[in-house]
Amino acid sequence: MSLVDQIQKDITSAMKAKDEARLSTLRMVKSALHLRQVEKMAPLDDKESQAVLTTLIKQRKESVEQFTKGGRQEMADKEAAEIVLIETYLPKAAGEAEIVAGVKAVIAEMDSPTMKDMGTVMKNAMARFNAAGMRVDGKLVSEAVKRELGTKP
Repeated sequence: MSLVDQIQKDITSAMKAKDEARLSTLRMVKSALHLRQVEKMAPLDDKESQAVLTTLIKQRKESVEQFTKGGRQEMADKEAAEIVLIETYLPKAAGEAEIVAGVKAVIAEMDSPTMKDMGTVMKNAMARFNAAGMRVDGKLVSEAVKRELGTKP
């Protein structure tokens, strides 16, 4: 079952359960996927759908940060709940240890990179995670690359 079909099925079950918070989040997700499909003028495959969901999560994280700074905790909690729901439709995110291990492996494969090579290391690390089907936060990968390249003599 495709991601779009799964979301539609879950919208129906949320309607039947009268779960308003879940229903509004799923409708927002479906709308974003539909918008992307219209922009592309072709049906989305699962990779493209996951990219849209990743973007939505990133937007929600930024909103949580802004709401928390602005003292609007109830809005930040709502956005955080949306993040949790959207993440259920994505593959499991890589943990810190997996990210560090992947970055170390990429650095070991390269010919002793320096901080000047950070862009290349990042590109290779992200390609490795994508090839493995892992979802990673680019910011965490960037921090791990900086740490690992910073410890080089």
